Parts: sequence; structure tokens; C-alpha cells
Amino acid sequence: MKLRFLGKNSTPGDSPTLYATDRDSYVVQGWKIFANDLLMQLDVPHGHTAVEVPTELFEHLTKDGLPSGEIKDFSAPIVIRTGEGTCVVQGPVMRDLEALSQMRLPDYEDCIEVPRSAILNLLEEKSGPDHQRPA
Repeated sequence: MKLRFLGKNSTPGDSPTLYATDRDSYVVQGWKIFANDLLMQLDVPHGHTAVEVPTELFEHLTKDGLPSGEIKDFSAPIVIRTGEGTCVVQGPVMRDLEALSQMRLPDYEDCIEVPRSAILNLLEEKSGPDHQRPA
């Protein structure tokens, strides 16, 4: 899998990053979740993981030709929206060695691959009840 860097929201020591792939998907690199209050809210299937990223990370989607990176529907693959301006994104654990070799992945971070269609759904305003599940 080939990655194309879209952007990152980082401070020294932190590096949530967003990549586009050559497989019509995105790779979301974020912090591993250690906070018990978040872990207790998660039901992570075997072979999947969850990472926490700033919601602003998705603003880099505009570099992939999307008109906006503003998340309007907080639903899967985003499973939790925290009160600290971050969200928890869940998906299959990244195991592609070619992709991993293109990334700098510190021990306290992990990454997942998310279909482009799932991300596009998050950018659309949904009518009806509020879909966000606060932390």
C-alpha cells in the first residue's frame, strides 16, 4: 500500500497524522488509548484497535480534494467524541508492512485504515437525532 501524507496536528512528542492510500482509504495515526474512562466505553473487535486524534486532523482531507474536513456526523468509524476536542476512531489494525515502513510510529501511537466512503459519510450533515456519544 502506498501512502500520501495529507497532514498532521502535532506538538513536540505527539504526531497524529492523516494519510491517503492507493486503496481508496485513509490511514489515521493517533494515540493509543490508555484512559480507563475511554477504554470502558469501547467494544473493540478482534483485529481492530482504536486511536485518539484531534478532530482538526480531518481538516487535512481538503488536500485530498474534498471540499471540507469538518466532521458533521460523529458515528462509526468515530466511536467517541471527547470533551477535549479529540475523537476516538476505531478500525482494523494496520498490518501492511509497506505502509508501516513509510510512517514514523512511536510506541505510544497506533494506526488504522478507514475506507474513504466511511470518512465521506462523516462529512455529511445527518438529519434526525444527534449521533454523537460524548465521553
